[in-house]
Amino acid sequence: MGKKEKKNKHQQQRGSRRGGAASCFDAEDDDTYPSNPLSSTLSDEEKEASEEQEVDGDSEEEEINDLNPSSTDMPSKFLLYQQSVQSPKGDISYLQKFFLMYVGGRMPLHFQEDFCGTALLSTEWLRSDSRRTAVGLDLDLEALNWCMENNINKVGGDGYSRISLFHGNVLQPIEAKLIEFDPQKLIGDIKLGESNESLQNDGLESTMQAASASSVVNKCMKNTPLHARDIVCAFNYSCCCLHKRAELVLYFKHALDALSKKGGIFVMDLYGGTSSERKLRLQRRFANFTYVWEQAEFDIIERKTRISLHFHLQKQQKKLRHAFSYSWRLWSLPEIKDCLEEAGFQSVHFWVRQMPDTEKMRSTEGFGVGKDVKYEEVKNFPQEDAWNAYIVGVANCL
Repeated sequence: MGKKEKKNKHQQQRGSRRGGAASCFDAEDDDTYPSNPLSSTLSDEEKEASEEQEVDGDSEEEEINDLNPSSTDMPSKFLLYQQSVQSPKGDISYLQKFFLMYVGGRMPLHFQEDFCGTALLSTEWLRSDSRRTAVGLDLDLEALNWCMENNINKVGGDGYSRISLFHGNVLQPIEAKLIEFDPQKLIGDIKLGESNESLQNDGLESTMQAASASSVVNKCMKNTPLHARDIVCAFNYSCCCLHKRAELVLYFKHALDALSKKGGIFVMDLYGGTSSERKLRLQRRFANFTYVWEQAEFDIIERKTRISLHFHLQKQQKKLRHAFSYSWRLWSLPEIKDCLEEAGFQSVHFWVRQMPDTEKMRSTEGFGVGKDVKYEEVKNFPQEDAWNAYIVGVANCL
């Protein structure tokens, strides 16, 4: 099997390695809304020097291996992704707002993150309220294991008992396998102190229960007791990994089935604009690395493109090219609406935010551009160079 065929075969799995897919437009934690898009690029001279040193995409495996992943100084690609792409506090702020607007009557407590990757959003959901539970589903076992070792352990002693991570396909969620926790490692993560001993003992007990429950071999979602979800989400443009309309409708039906009969919402994000339908390369500079979003030529017949994420590490003076790569179909907003309604959602709402012009961003320094522009609910929106949207499907109570 050729390399191209292998990439196509694992298209959805590679598209799940993140926490969904990827955005160079939302990348900074904020308590009220996701951050501005990429607003700092390399100078023309730096860019030319950088491109001269890059290895062609066909050689990505050799270059990644050269980075020596076992080195203690080499940051994980998952950590780099979380720092440069994801914005969990802003997303959760909007999720709560959407739920209270379109469902109301109670606070949302039970959450499912599809295409969850390292489940950063789910772990932040748990941290925001001790009553909350989360379900994460993804095809990438490596990302899920990284979550257990690096994200869940920061929630607190009861974090493991309030989250269920499943390894599987969003198109067959009930067959997804529950990830097993290591009981010895979980116990080691609990640090008992002299103050607040009773609270910590409760955390230890709940952790022991979670470890015991996870010892069931090949336990699937269909036979795992779970709360009906108040909110299901698919962020970081992950639905673009689904290329066929029938797949998209099927996925939306599964999301609807997971929601509470008392009412719930499904939320996904999407990007677009004239810049989304052409070859594009954007770079955003962080303290210790530069994040690069590379968009291949856009096929107007199939509405497909390939997105690659690269990281240029300043301290190590190395590049992690094609750290994540996705084959995407760029769906339109009316297509998404039609599919959600066909799947059974009662209403669909669009929240859109205009992004800074990609041409202007090439000469802009700093992170302040467009930060005060928030998402607004719209029924009509003129085409722009770039925009981001939340799409909310509402399942009303029966």
